[in-house]
Amino acid sequence: MTITQLQYVLAVAEHKNFTVAAQKSFVTQPTLSMQIQKIEEELGILIFDRSKKPIQLTDIGQKIVNQAKNIVNESGRIQDIVDQQKGFIGGEFRLGIIPTIMPTLLPMFLNNFIKKYPKVKLIIEELNTDEIILRLKNGHLDAAIAATPLEEEKLKEVVLYFEPFVAYLPENHSSANKPEITIDDLNIDEILLLQDGHCFRDGILNLCKNKEIHEKTHFQIESGSFETLIKLADEGLGTTLLPYLHTLDLKEKDKEKLHHFKDPKPSREVSLVFPKTELKIHIIDALRSTIAGVIKGAIVFQNVQIVSPLSKK
Repeated sequence: MTITQLQYVLAVAEHKNFTVAAQKSFVTQPTLSMQIQKIEEELGILIFDRSKKPIQLTDIGQKIVNQAKNIVNESGRIQDIVDQQKGFIGGEFRLGIIPTIMPTLLPMFLNNFIKKYPKVKLIIEELNTDEIILRLKNGHLDAAIAATPLEEEKLKEVVLYFEPFVAYLPENHSSANKPEITIDDLNIDEILLLQDGHCFRDGILNLCKNKEIHEKTHFQIESGSFETLIKLADEGLGTTLLPYLHTLDLKEKDKEKLHHFKDPKPSREVSLVFPKTELKIHIIDALRSTIAGVIKGAIVFQNVQIVSPLSKK
């Protein structure tokens, strides 16, 4: 059997459809089916139960897929070893970034990185945390930038920086004149949140987890945009919390409505996340070094308290 055949098996296992798997593998469906059939004949077993819709793995097929993932990952390390020996940093690198980090952090480091490492072809996707975890495990991402900790056994996290939460309060808010605030100065029922699925939302809910939610508001809105939440706050419809880097680009009149928390400042931990197999670790290290070089001038907070993005049941 060949590495390519095992990659075809993994594609079918993921998509549960031979036609889709062939399209994702850039081969014809008959070619993919024939190569998988060759493996099954060689081993004398069926990897897939083709009688079910969608296609399902057999019991022995699941064990083969688990081993195939290890083999395909380890085969990729051979090129890594050669590249590192030659000092070559290049090739395709797939990076996922969560939506609340992408618009602020990416412009800070991207230009520096591509100038320093022109042979790396960065493929960047904006994805939520759950999708990032899935794609890292499936080998469809090489690394990601996300709020941590994620507590995923097969993933490694390298902290890049700690980013405080900053409150955005309308002018008529009861705490608008305070230079610094605490979470007790906020009414949880008035906090405008990002839509479900954002780990930043979960961080806010965890920050406020000891406060009782009364649900007395006349409306409920969950937006995917900080800009929308800011505009609603300006209309007196609530308050919101922002990641610190996002506040740097606000207009001066909007910055007057920002209120930092007292020390230790509630903050999120932002990390590079990648599989423990450490494929393409030389590019990951280059990425970490580049980000560290640009972020140290923007994030200068020392006394922080990390708020987990993991949802608390």
